[in-house]
Amino acid sequence: MQAFSFQTVPQLVVERGANARLGELLAARFSLATVRRICVVTDAFLHASGLLAPALASLRAAGYEVLVVDDVQADPPEPVVEAVTARARDFGAQLVLAIGGGSSMDVAKLVAVLLAGTQPLADMYGVDKVKGERLPLVQVPTTAGTGSEVTAIAIVTTGAAMGNASKSGIVARQLYADMAVLDATLTTGLPPAITAATGIDAMVHAIEAFTSRRLKNPLSGTLALQSLDLLSRHLLRACQDGQDLEAREAMLLGALLAGQAFANAPVAAVHALAYPLGGRFHLPHGLSNALVLAPVLRFNAETAPEGYAQLADALVPGASGDVPAKAQAFIRHLEALIAATGLALRLRDHGITADALPQLAADAMGQTRLLINNPREVGEADALAIYRSAF
Repeated sequence: MQAFSFQTVPQLVVERGANARLGELLAARFSLATVRRICVVTDAFLHASGLLAPALASLRAAGYEVLVVDDVQADPPEPVVEAVTARARDFGAQLVLAIGGGSSMDVAKLVAVLLAGTQPLADMYGVDKVKGERLPLVQVPTTAGTGSEVTAIAIVTTGAAMGNASKSGIVARQLYADMAVLDATLTTGLPPAITAATGIDAMVHAIEAFTSRRLKNPLSGTLALQSLDLLSRHLLRACQDGQDLEAREAMLLGALLAGQAFANAPVAAVHALAYPLGGRFHLPHGLSNALVLAPVLRFNAETAPEGYAQLADALVPGASGDVPAKAQAFIRHLEALIAATGLALRLRDHGITADALPQLAADAMGQTRLLINNPREVGEADALAIYRSAF
């Protein structure tokens, strides 16, 4: 067996209603003698909705002082990260707690690091560029998609002020949280379209981890398979009935397992081509992944069908034939599942024009940390052809 290293969050709690006893869970892990002031990172919609109320009441009942910062927006730009950090520093935060989607969790990771040291955000982009440590960090996801609660990755929108927005990644061991709490009751209010997009995002994480050219290992592969099994069996149920707690919990766990998988076997060209759609057109990340998923897989399957054939053996009833045939069966299976969610799956359906495609292809070439993981090398002409296929 080839040597490998595997990292993940040290404590996971999967429990319906856990948000209502969050104070108890934190008090069991973090002594009130050293951690008393908590900065809760979230977004304005969740804060105004009242969804956070049980968690906040529980924290205060346990003796914590709480500051809620709800400045986070989707695809958070650098100024938002800096502003949240400034408010948390003024408060004297000793622990950072995210309750929200991937953007809130990504911001919380960076706030925890920025508060603990003097390194500027601009020096952190890339892999293993973060110096020092971080404050205690707890993640509570309210969507089943990004898996950010168990990854060492944070995505920030850079260059927005200059009209050249793009997504940049920070990857470092310090971004792993101390604890992730999965409570399905926090996800029951998600509309079908968001449920679908975030669920597909999680499936992409699992697929790309399973077929990653670099760092794939027995643990990441097993987690990716288990994730895809849970997600593919429960996605439509969660879309059709938002109150189906069994389906919601399965989606949360599937997203977490996918997060553990791709945190160790990194994602590839689907994400590399999705990021420019979010950076330039502000499409939600899960939707961006869904739009380019099948075209990228078809491109990869021309020369590297083996991984997709293995996924077909595990997930597609009746898949037969040789390796290329099974790979195509897996891709068709995915397309049918995504179509059944009702998402519009052409770039043109989301305000993207044909003349924008060359710039998107050029932008994708900047995602080198992702493209090196792809089963097949992707050049700019290839990226343009993929975008045209998705158009």
